[in-house]
Amino acid sequence: MKVLEHDFPLDIKISFSLFFDKYRAFLDSDNQLLRDRAESILKIASQYPELEEGITREERVQELLPQIELVLEDSFAQILQENEIKIATIPFNNTVVKSTQRYKNIIKAAGPDFEPQIKNLDEDHYFIMGCSIILSQYYGYKIDFRRPFFYDIPDAAGIIRHYRILYNGDFIEVIKTDGAREITEEDVAELLDNFDNVEIWKEKFPPNTWVFKGIVIANLFDVTTDVSLSEFKTSLLKYDKTKGDFIGSFQNIFRGIFNLPEIKVGFANYNEEESVLERVPFKTIDSYILNDKYSDCCKTALCKGTYHSLFEKSEAFAISNVKKIAENYPDEMMYVNLAEQNINSAIIAPIEDNGKLLGVLEIVSPNIQELNSINAHKLVDIMPYLIDSVLRSKAKAEDELELVIQQECTSIHPSVYWKFRQEAKRFILAKVEENPTSFREVVFEDVYPLFGQIDIKGSSEARNRAVQKDLILQLKGIDKIIENVIEINPLPIYEQIQFRINTYIESIKDQLQVDSEQKILDFIKDEIKPLFKYLKGINTELHKSINRYNDSLDPNTKMIYRHRKAYDESVMLINKKMASLLDKKQEEAQKMYPHYFERFKTDGVEHNLYIGESITKQNNFNKIYLYNLRLWQLQVMCEMENEYYQFKQDLPVALDVASMVLVFNASLSVRFRMDEKRFDVDGTYNARYEVVKKRVDKAYIKGTDQRITEKGKLVIIYSQRSDEKEYIKYINFLQSKNYLEDEIEIVELEDLQGVTGLKALRVNILYSKNREDKEYYTYSDLMKEINK
Repeated sequence: MKVLEHDFPLDIKISFSLFFDKYRAFLDSDNQLLRDRAESILKIASQYPELEEGITREERVQELLPQIELVLEDSFAQILQENEIKIATIPFNNTVVKSTQRYKNIIKAAGPDFEPQIKNLDEDHYFIMGCSIILSQYYGYKIDFRRPFFYDIPDAAGIIRHYRILYNGDFIEVIKTDGAREITEEDVAELLDNFDNVEIWKEKFPPNTWVFKGIVIANLFDVTTDVSLSEFKTSLLKYDKTKGDFIGSFQNIFRGIFNLPEIKVGFANYNEEESVLERVPFKTIDSYILNDKYSDCCKTALCKGTYHSLFEKSEAFAISNVKKIAENYPDEMMYVNLAEQNINSAIIAPIEDNGKLLGVLEIVSPNIQELNSINAHKLVDIMPYLIDSVLRSKAKAEDELELVIQQECTSIHPSVYWKFRQEAKRFILAKVEENPTSFREVVFEDVYPLFGQIDIKGSSEARNRAVQKDLILQLKGIDKIIENVIEINPLPIYEQIQFRINTYIESIKDQLQVDSEQKILDFIKDEIKPLFKYLKGINTELHKSINRYNDSLDPNTKMIYRHRKAYDESVMLINKKMASLLDKKQEEAQKMYPHYFERFKTDGVEHNLYIGESITKQNNFNKIYLYNLRLWQLQVMCEMENEYYQFKQDLPVALDVASMVLVFNASLSVRFRMDEKRFDVDGTYNARYEVVKKRVDKAYIKGTDQRITEKGKLVIIYSQRSDEKEYIKYINFLQSKNYLEDEIEIVELEDLQGVTGLKALRVNILYSKNREDKEYYTYSDLMKEINK
């Protein structure tokens, strides 16, 4: 009997000889029923000897089916017909000699034209598995060729069910024919090294040169959930949401796991920064909670029960009858949204990692009670893989965002853009030629640095004063309400709270201590807020006064934000104004000679300049351009100071600024740091320059307690005598232009950590009251004029 249309090493004979041998042994049993059964089976063997000798024609098998049914009856117990999935067959073939009723029902539900095929066995592997039977049964080699085999069979609802096949080979024997080759240990060794070379196997085992005699009993087990989980893991590892019908295959896997043909799967991202649920940015992935919205506040999008389960219990929330709950709770928009989409049962599950919510899985069904709290437990096996996938997806999304930001927002200064293009072209060409490479760091050698800053003086003190005033305002507002409470209900506890409020006010009246702010914030949050919530419900007048108090708070911070807001706005306006002027002046400077420029907004504005031949890509650099840039820098610092003091009186908070320039005598190398997307000095020696930049503005004049930077003065920090001479020339020129006063102060700086020998030129800046005014004033004179 041919197993298939293609080659097979075994010629098949369906035989029950080993069955009969078992029954012959039962003739000597003490069990009368077993002896009677053995006699009746052996009577069939004597009447139809071919059942023992072996049947080679499929037509004859069909003719002898009644007798075969009786021979196999003990192996297919009637009491288990509706439970077991069992067949009698031949190896790796679809020929079924006998089966249980459950198997017949499964095949019938699959459709009239369905024929089961072993899922993961191709033509070559059929042949090799036949050879493995010979090596095991005839030669006794303990070679494990076994692998799991599956039938994929659709059920009546169209869901593909996966059945694993386990073969019982107790009733088979393998017979060598004259045409078969003798297999040696050397042959086996060669076969072990050539599993996938079927030609070698056919050489050792020519087709149909061995005989398979017997029958195989195969048990099938429904492993749909296990296979679906495996496919789920595989699909999550390699999926691409942008290609193919990912969500379609994803839903099919869930339908297999839940054994529900109509369920759909949705997903919503959780944006922790804004506390909202967001739709995944791919058209094929729906969110049934959000419905037609892109994003929604969690408390709005979710019902109270779902919110509690997801955010507080970290558990799935099942809704077995959406329509009924929507009718009972018409104000809960989640149920209304689901009902509008013809969703009648749902499971909403949190996807979280280490207590951090990543997103929400939505499984929905059009059928009432189809999804419920019982089958929601199936998610326990799914979630670990889904969490890994979402973490990878979020990381990938962050990378994509970073790429867009770098492409669209991170500007490379035009003066050095050519160098990045040059390196990018080299990098791309190497990839095209399949020559492994990396993006090399961009370095500019032998360039001269310039650094300057216009810094807000006493910014920390000003901020603390603003916070101090706001806290006192808020505490006094609270105290006023508590005073009313005591009049209505004079309990001692209210007096104790009032005492604490006054104690806090006194403690910050003169100075804000390091921990005072946090203590007061905790007091208001943990004690006052809950108390006011209670008090609003017991008295109408208190309700009104507490509402007035709440209206005075900032909607975001829930604190008084009046003086701090004025301070923050002042800093923002200063930075914006100074940066704008500097940028405008920079455009003019670039026309004089190209150089690298960058600026930073802190509590004030800092700027870095680098000039040299390696930046310009031209062979025309001369130190005259460096000297010109140094003079330009001093002039612009004076103009920025003037600009500031002309609009200082319009600021919400009157702050002062101080200007400083740092001179570095030698050239250095700068390297573009890929991790921070900015230039930095290159090398240990040059790092001294960065150290000085960070520390020098906080330094004191040697032997005094006076800071080196001071409002109304331009301060030039240097270390070499040659720098002093050069900058005095620039100062003299600017004095002639009425930028600076005549007197020049030369001072030494106290030693900084790792830096000694620094000096400073200090000179008063001249100001005019406005652009039209041709009178010039020192800072002190200007303040007197403004305040007249």
